[in-house]
Amino acid sequence: MGDWMDRAQQREALELDRALSARLAAIRPAVPSHTHCICCDDEIPTERQALGGVTRCVPCQTKHEREYRQ
Repeated sequence: MGDWMDRAQQREALELDRALSARLAAIRPAVPSHTHCICCDDEIPTERQALGGVTRCVPCQTKHEREYRQ
């Protein structure tokens, strides 16, 4: 029989698995991704395009999100 810490860690792992499963099951945008970034016109990798609805490359999206938070 495990102690309370073991049970807490198991519960945390279970909740993390549930949260990740729910996020992965979320509906993806139905619109296709752009092939090139709308900000810098660099090509967006096909792996990123597969997500659907992608309009920016990773560096430009990161910059956009940082500016949006401020």
